[in-house]
Amino acid sequence: MDKEFIEDIGKIEADGSLPFSLGTRYGNLVFLSGMVSKDIRTGETDCGDIAYETKKVLDNIDKLLAAAGSSAEKILKVNVYLADIADFQAMNAVYSAYFNEKARLAARSTVEARLVGKYKIEIEVIAYI
Repeated sequence: MDKEFIEDIGKIEADGSLPFSLGTRYGNLVFLSGMVSKDIRTGETDCGDIAYETKKVLDNIDKLLAAAGSSAEKILKVNVYLADIADFQAMNAVYSAYFNEKARLAARSTVEARLVGKYKIEIEVIAYI
């Protein structure tokens, strides 16, 4: 079984300088790299408050999962990285609404981390097809 890269949706970095794929499909599993609040087609940064960034990141995840042949309903595991753990409540409100609309809640870890750039949140997921 060969791994496939999810590249038909565009590059996160306009110059393609970062050494990773937006996502990888292996068998019936999809592994998405950490998504931040960027336009995944143009690479333009699109920051705002934590609620805005969380929604933007979840929208990016939807687009990438669709490109891989999956969907939010098939998410198995989520890792959430917050630049400031004080943003947990606001992030969780948007996150909860998203998963209540899409599917049962997936397994999740949430930690505070130093993020690259000025992003407030980064989310990575594992899903199935």
